[in-house]
Amino acid sequence: MKFRPLHDRVVVRRLEAEEKTAGGIIIPDTAKEKPQQGEVIAVGPGGRDESGKLIPLDVKAGDRVLFGKWSGTEVKIDGEELLIMKESDIMGVLDETAAKKKAA
Repeated sequence: MKFRPLHDRVVVRRLEAEEKTAGGIIIPDTAKEKPQQGEVIAVGPGGRDESGKLIPLDVKAGDRVLFGKWSGTEVKIDGEELLIMKESDIMGVLDETAAKKKAA
């Protein structure tokens, strides 16, 4: 089954939480917080302004995004846990090329 979000909604898959802290301490599953990063799976066509003109979304499928701790609605589609949220719940897009250059 394919799912297509409507209007300015976005479907996001949470990225897995880190298993260790920066100091090397292993975090048990019960103490882990839900990650606030995810990958955009699908996007709606966009919202409309007062005149009815379609405003496309700034994010696209494949983008890695950062969102608020309580953002979105958790749903299960084809056995996979996903989040559906409005584009306004997304705080920003993580640029992987800049992160790779910084690490090198």
